[in-house]
Amino acid sequence: MTLMLPPQLGGLLPLLPLGLVAGLLSGLLGIGGGLIFSPLLLLAGLAPHQALATSTLAIVPTTLAGTWAHLRSGRLPRSGGVAIAGAAALAGGGFSRLGHGLEGWLLLALQALMYGILAVTITPRSQLGQLEPGADLPTTGLAAVGTVAGIAGGLLGVGGGLVMVPLMVRVLRVPMHLAIRFSTLAVLASAATASATFVADGRASLTMGLVLGCAAAVAAQWSATRLDRFSEERLAWMLRCLTILLAFDSSRRALTLLLAG
Repeated sequence: MTLMLPPQLGGLLPLLPLGLVAGLLSGLLGIGGGLIFSPLLLLAGLAPHQALATSTLAIVPTTLAGTWAHLRSGRLPRSGGVAIAGAAALAGGGFSRLGHGLEGWLLLALQALMYGILAVTITPRSQLGQLEPGADLPTTGLAAVGTVAGIAGGLLGVGGGLVMVPLMVRVLRVPMHLAIRFSTLAVLASAATASATFVADGRASLTMGLVLGCAAAVAAQWSATRLDRFSEERLAWMLRCLTILLAFDSSRRALTLLLAG
């Protein structure tokens, strides 16, 4: 008996090793993986709106695995986690319907702009001021950062981790390792609410999203448990390189779609 796979799913299976890479980066850098999932899904033949929606769905199991690892470590403060995750969930659900009315090239162009801005703003905390030991976490600020992540997830199909980590480090003076843990939780909350809308209105491919996300989840849990082995400088360098590459890729795809239209 021969197992027949849907054409799109069959085209995705050879890309699963890159899905594992997305999971490794998710657990290590506090991102959802959408910045890698989206190009993969576009390469698999999905239209921009469907690729961004399916990417958001794939983020859910990926960040769930990373969040679980951080919770088990006992290094994810409850008050800050509730503030940032609650705001991300509300914003993600509220903005998940707005992207449907935008042109595909415009969505990709907005992604490219976001990545470009982040590439020049990511800075290790050692080069900035920092919270005093034992100081209370700025829950209002964390809620504001979660709102930004929810908007990014709902509108652009990215988890928002690349937005949140620099904001928490640069503006709120949160230690980078803790910012990454908060980011993983907030991306999970944002993606979960946004993907519910995407699945309901038919934009997201449930099968493709879960296959890619579950593969990434395995790697995300593994890398999340090893976060403290990396210095802030190395994490910032990795984030900066990633945003530069993704800004270039999104710009190229946006220009291709614009010229084709």
